[in-house]
Amino acid sequence: MKKRLTFLLFFVVLSFSSCVDIEEVYNFREDGSCNVVYSFDMGRAISVFMNLMPDSVRSTPQFSLVKDTTLNFLSALPDSSRRKLRTEEVAMAVNSDMSVTMDLRKNIMKVGIAHVAKDANELQYYLNHLSILSLNSQLGEMAGKSAVGGGIGAQPALSAGPDYYSYKITSNKFMRIIDKDKFNVFLKKTQSALSAAKAMLIDMPYKVVLNFAKPIKKVDNPNAILSADGKQIVITSTMDEVIKDPNVMDISVDF
Repeated sequence: MKKRLTFLLFFVVLSFSSCVDIEEVYNFREDGSCNVVYSFDMGRAISVFMNLMPDSVRSTPQFSLVKDTTLNFLSALPDSSRRKLRTEEVAMAVNSDMSVTMDLRKNIMKVGIAHVAKDANELQYYLNHLSILSLNSQLGEMAGKSAVGGGIGAQPALSAGPDYYSYKITSNKFMRIIDKDKFNVFLKKTQSALSAAKAMLIDMPYKVVLNFAKPIKKVDNPNAILSADGKQIVITSTMDEVIKDPNVMDISVDF
């Protein structure tokens, strides 16, 4: 029973984005397309909780599992889930891949979600519907079963995208603004996990990187770091900072 409780605690903690280091990378191309990659790194959280695990638990087969794989969303979905998708969601799944790298003994647990949007309209739709697609089409469950066996961390990561942001994107503008009502709902759902992470000194870093084909014309965010050639913007924060100032990760870019 003690082992089961320990595993349960482990899974519950990983089921909140508070234990995930999140990085978003946008690569805008000259033809108007954009490659978006969300990276979720749970390594630090696993390191903390592995130190709390008894040797008897760490020696079980579940903790010996090693994975390094990439799968396409649509091809990996069961037929029952595919039939539930709308046309737009099918297009999102076709152009999205998920990669999983896991070695718990080395404190490695990373999930990456990559998508290629052909133009600004498709990118805006994707960013505004990613979390809905993850939940409604059970992509998290699919990823957990197909990629990591038992669902350690994959399903939570897929549901942990910043769905409290709204996006407006054109051929020469990228803008996102936090929806404070949605953010407050997120805080209520994750309050206990956020408190636990803070108590364990997990600062929950969050980074956004935007790469452009040409130097940008204007960026509206005082925390944005612009590269010397004017083609890259980097914004970093932590969940604590976002809670204190929800607009800290808002951004508007003219390019």
